[in-house]
Amino acid sequence: MKILYHPEREEIHLSNVLYALSDPIRLLIISEICNGEERTCGDIEVPVVKSTLSHHARTLREAGIVNVRVQGTQRFLSLRTEDLEFRFPGLLSSVLKAYESSDEKKKLLHPE
Repeated sequence: MKILYHPEREEIHLSNVLYALSDPIRLLIISEICNGEERTCGDIEVPVVKSTLSHHARTLREAGIVNVRVQGTQRFLSLRTEDLEFRFPGLLSSVLKAYESSDEKKKLLHPE
């Protein structure tokens, strides 16, 4: 089984985190898993095909935003809230609060 790369806490860089959070689909993924529970990729409702979702999950993982746990053929995503809060206090909560108060999520899930 291939071992997935997750940066150590001290290897999480602000530029990588901001880049990963700059995409609307990745913001949607983060907002869907922000409650602290692990979610499988298949459980997250996003308007993209499976391969594109995998690409976004990899970008988030390599930036240090999510932890991906493999169990059989499923990949479970969870936020690395503690690590992100340690490195960049308040960043994730501020980004999520701004995202939730915008209409971006609604536009992605219900395009007109």
